[in-house]
Amino acid sequence: MSESVTTENLLDNLSTAVLVLDDNMILQYANHAAQAVFERSLNLLIGYSFNQFIASSSLDFVRFQNSMQHGEVYSDGEVTFKFTDGRHTQADVSVTRMLEDQNKRLLLEIRLVEQQKKISQENHQWAQQQAARELVRGLAHEIKNPLGGIRGAAQLLAKQLPSEELQEFTQVIIEQSDRLTNLVDRLLGPNLRPNFDWQNIHKVLEKVCTLVQLDPSHNILITRDYDPSIPDIYLDQDMLQQATLNIVRNSVQVLSDNREIAGEITIVTRIERQVIIHGASFPLCVKIQIIDNGPGIPSELKNTLFYPMVTSKKEGSGLGLSISQTLIGHHRGKIEVDSWPGRTEFTLYLPIDKKDPQK
Repeated sequence: MSESVTTENLLDNLSTAVLVLDDNMILQYANHAAQAVFERSLNLLIGYSFNQFIASSSLDFVRFQNSMQHGEVYSDGEVTFKFTDGRHTQADVSVTRMLEDQNKRLLLEIRLVEQQKKISQENHQWAQQQAARELVRGLAHEIKNPLGGIRGAAQLLAKQLPSEELQEFTQVIIEQSDRLTNLVDRLLGPNLRPNFDWQNIHKVLEKVCTLVQLDPSHNILITRDYDPSIPDIYLDQDMLQQATLNIVRNSVQVLSDNREIAGEITIVTRIERQVIIHGASFPLCVKIQIIDNGPGIPSELKNTLFYPMVTSKKEGSGLGLSISQTLIGHHRGKIEVDSWPGRTEFTLYLPIDKKDPQK
């Protein structure tokens, strides 16, 4: 094989997770996709038992062992894995025995069932969100034009009215027109040009943590779990800070409304490999997870969560997550959410570039 195409390079570019186990179920090799499945680097996988990372599984371990002892090829579909860190997923699994220098090895292939479903669902939801955003943008412009006329007419009328008592009514028209204009501007989202530069992602996240912790209205614990090996990425610091802050404040509000829970928010950063974002594949991405231990997102809101004006909060505007999605979109990234009672995860993916993407 040529130097430009090595076996390891091929394995690391597969979307299927490939692991090699010895006869004691100790991991000997894991490609990039496998590292993504277990959310651990190669150094944190090699030399450890496969079972150490699995809290429970529907995998038939008797046939699993038979593959090692008798060379039986074993395949199982839609195996449920629950990892020790609380994550759960479904996958198709194939197990094959192989011999290496007279030593028995197991070749384990894991293909995530949810991955293809998630890509299809993500593309569908992204198309719907784009359509909703265009609809809102069109309506917003149609609303702003007459609002400007109403405000101007009220100002002219106020100058013609003889008494201050009557001018109070025109002042109400002006104030309410301004309020509606402000709402429409928020619906349209930020219209400033991005100011990209090479930044340390953790400096941005620390600013968010500081802003949240300075709020005296809550005593929610914020825990950091950062990967210090993440390189600087090309981003707009203010935009990313606002996008992240909107999500963290959402979690704070939900936890504050459920005071029977000892509220905790965990912010995790990792490097993710071979990420598909709106149909484009990126070899390396920063993954930022914002995890809270709240009651979870109502099931009826999950598919429309990033739409404007969608919220479960009594006094919420429903704009925060929509704006966050737009801001992360400016970075060619995406936001995913996974939620069940006791745990909600917002995951932000941002591509890692080796050079300025605009050059």
